[in-house]
Amino acid sequence: MVKPIVLILGAIPILAAIFIVVPQLTRPEIQSSAVNSEDVMTLQYTKEHLEKVSFGLTQSIGADTAEVLTIQNDGSAVYSLTKNGYSEPDVKYQLSEDELTKLKALIKETGFVDIPNNVYQAKPDILDYEKYSIQVTLDGKTVNLQWEDQNASQEFVPPIINQVQSSLDDIISEITQ
Repeated sequence: MVKPIVLILGAIPILAAIFIVVPQLTRPEIQSSAVNSEDVMTLQYTKEHLEKVSFGLTQSIGADTAEVLTIQNDGSAVYSLTKNGYSEPDVKYQLSEDELTKLKALIKETGFVDIPNNVYQAKPDILDYEKYSIQVTLDGKTVNLQWEDQNASQEFVPPIINQVQSSLDDIISEITQ
């Protein structure tokens, strides 16, 4: 028979694991505990809607719309939109301290700047898709990435890239309201 003391000793690591894992599962946000006031981050995010146009024997890829979001370390942001070749006036925006901290935490805590500089290519038969690029500089380390929607990409786009994209798209939605 198993002695009660053995059961109790075996239950301690299991209970400790539960107390660590459950809060992480119930709170999906990235913790901002590692973000400090000395972190310096700037980023430029570009989103383009591309279309392939066929001219008989030749094809060309053109951007129907291009959106550029630039965020400085102090939270000041500039949003630019070019639609059908015409630029609209830039929109200036100030991120709240909480928004900026969450964005810095997402970039810093997930190791985003450690992703190798990469270009994820589009499938050759795709005619209409979104293309994204981002340049992030965090504490002097820079990463440049370019990717397409997962449905249009030849390669698997890492989920962290899609998570950062989603956060930046949310900021753009907030600015354009």
